[in-house]
Amino acid sequence: MNPAESPCGFARLDGARAVVTGASTGIGRAIAISLAKAGADLLLHSRDSREALEELAGLIRADGCRAEVLQADLSDDVSIDRFFDDAWRLFEGVDIWINNAGVDLLTGTDSKLDYDEKLERLWQVDVRGSIRLARAAGLRMRDEAGGVVLNIGWDQAERGMEGDSGELFAAAKGAVMSFTRSLAVSLAPQVRVNCIAAGWIRTAWGEQASEDWQERVLRETPLGRWGTPEDIARLARFLVSAEADYLTGQVIYANGGAVR
Repeated sequence: MNPAESPCGFARLDGARAVVTGASTGIGRAIAISLAKAGADLLLHSRDSREALEELAGLIRADGCRAEVLQADLSDDVSIDRFFDDAWRLFEGVDIWINNAGVDLLTGTDSKLDYDEKLERLWQVDVRGSIRLARAAGLRMRDEAGGVVLNIGWDQAERGMEGDSGELFAAAKGAVMSFTRSLAVSLAPQVRVNCIAAGWIRTAWGEQASEDWQERVLRETPLGRWGTPEDIARLARFLVSAEADYLTGQVIYANGGAVR
């Protein structure tokens, strides 16, 4: 990856081949756009949002970068293995792997599941899916030309949050954050592995959250606003670039200063 600076002051990613899971909406979509603007070619993943992926791929191609689309159910081991092999073969290698895909327990169809069913879904996708893909990508990168793996965690996983969703997300994202630190040690120095612990980010749930939740977010966030997917995307772009070459095994909190 070329560390040359762009006119905008951020490191370029020209020639880098990047995979972003869960890229059809929200944080994943913003990350894909940000990496493409820095010159990376993108492989975009989602489980079933083909139309949204194709629309995003069109935007990226219009900016002069390559964009490919793959769908896979990350709760299924066979589907995960096929997706990984197809991604590597399609791009003839991968330089950046970003695990963003996760279960939507707040606004999606999975929000109607009971506690145990939600726990199982989080285990399958957010934990097991992320771990298997991160490790597979990292090992392949280590044996080839090196690379970067980036996972997405949650800022309240370590300090805790009340309620069913708080308990469930803390368990899942806490596992991903801890795994990131150990995988980084296993794969150094050829591969860097980091994690973004995102705070209150205005994605689909934030758009429809009650007034009480809106007030709570502002009260708990010293910067006094919701985070945006673009806030996370800018950090992700930095972490996968040559500008962050001395960072590995880090869980970086992007939460507007909320106290841990």
